[in-house]
Order: sequence, then C-alpha cells, then structure tokens
Amino acid sequence: MQTAARRAYADQSTQPIDNERITELLPMVPKIVHRVVIYLKPPLSYDDLISAGTVGLVKAAHDYDPSHHTEFKTYAYIRIRGAILDELRRWSFVPAGVDKQIRQATQASLEMVEQTGSTPTDEQLAQKLQISVEKLNDVFESARAKHFISIDCPSDDSIPLGNLLSASDTMTPHEHLERSELVEKLAEAIQQLDQRQRQIIVLYYKQQLTMKQIAEIFNITEPRVSQLHASALLHLSAQLGSRKDDE
Repeated sequence: MQTAARRAYADQSTQPIDNERITELLPMVPKIVHRVVIYLKPPLSYDDLISAGTVGLVKAAHDYDPSHHTEFKTYAYIRIRGAILDELRRWSFVPAGVDKQIRQATQASLEMVEQTGSTPTDEQLAQKLQISVEKLNDVFESARAKHFISIDCPSDDSIPLGNLLSASDTMTPHEHLERSELVEKLAEAIQQLDQRQRQIIVLYYKQQLTMKQIAEIFNITEPRVSQLHASALLHLSAQLGSRKDDE
C-alpha cells in the first residue's frame, strides 16, 4: 500500500503543496478504499484504488481553499472517495445478462410499490420475478455493484446519495437548494422501506457504521446486513429513478 501511495504521490507532486497535511491524512486513503469496496468485487487491484485515492488526496491539498470555512479533513475525504469512485466507474461491474435482471427487479419493485404503497419483501419480489430468494440475493449484490457507483458518484449533475445522507459543508448555494429538494424525495423513498432496511441505510450512511458494527447492533450476521443493504439500495434506486423521470 505504501509503495502504491508513494508512487501516486510522486506523480502528482510537481507543484508546491502542503506535504505535512498530505502525510497526516494519508492513512485515511486505505480506510476509504476498504469501506468503498469491501462488499464489491471490482476488477481493479487494491493498489490501483490506493493510487487513485492518493491522487485525490494530493489534488485536495492543492485545491483546498480555507476561505470556504470547511475543514480540510472533510474536504479531503470527499475528494479521496470521489477519486476512488471515479476510478471504479471506468470499469464494467455487471455483464449484460445480469444488467437485464437488475432492470427487471428494479421495475418489478417499482410496480409493487405503486400497487401497495410499500416496498415488497424479498419473498414477494422473488415470487413476482419467478425466481428463488437466493437468486434474488445474487441480483441484489450485482445491483449494489452497479448502483453503489451510480448512487454515490453519478455521471450527471445530481447530488450523490452518500452526500444526501451525510452532512456536507462543501456544497455551493445551488447544490444546497438541489439537496433540500432531493432530501425530501429521498426521505419519502426511505419511508417505504421496511424498518430494518431504513435503520441500516441511516446507520451506514449517516452514522458511518460498518456492516460489522450494524450486525452487532441487530444481532444478525454480517452477510445478512449486506443483503439488506443491497436490497435497500435497489428499492431506493427504483424510487428515485421514478421520481426523476416524472419531473
């Protein structure tokens, strides 16, 4: 890890920047990489992502403007995480056949919400799709690999879900206005999740807890937390996508 980080740092350090600030926060890079990809299976190596995150840190140190009244650590976290997600977005996580299954599950979830007013259980959704719950869990995991990137680092000008669910002091006035509108829509979508899924989304994004910590709170296995998280993301994606299309 240190070798990859030094190499990335050397490639980006041609201009005078705050070396002490970078050195202090460098250990944050592998922690963010671990949190971002622990439940994904990216085609990139760990060192690739460390390098991308380190580049994000160096650029953060170069671009940081203290007049915006934002702590450098907060600003750096966002830039590091964004750089890692940008690197991940360059690669395809989901084969075409699996992508079709994700679209079918997303559409089915949306239809069932429109019919009943609440998010379907895994068993109900699996029955509608005429697949087993085990197969549906595989679809959820694939959807998370796709939706994790699109939700947390979208390709358009929308605000990422991760930023909506967590405090951010680096937004422009326009982003604050957009945020307030999207937060209301997101809150409505989250309310349609079942209670445990709602709690997991809040604990993971707002409280920044790990899957392991959440598992301990609910006294369930970590893989089960992972399944609930993946399921919640698919349902939220369906709801937010529908609301965006209606605008």
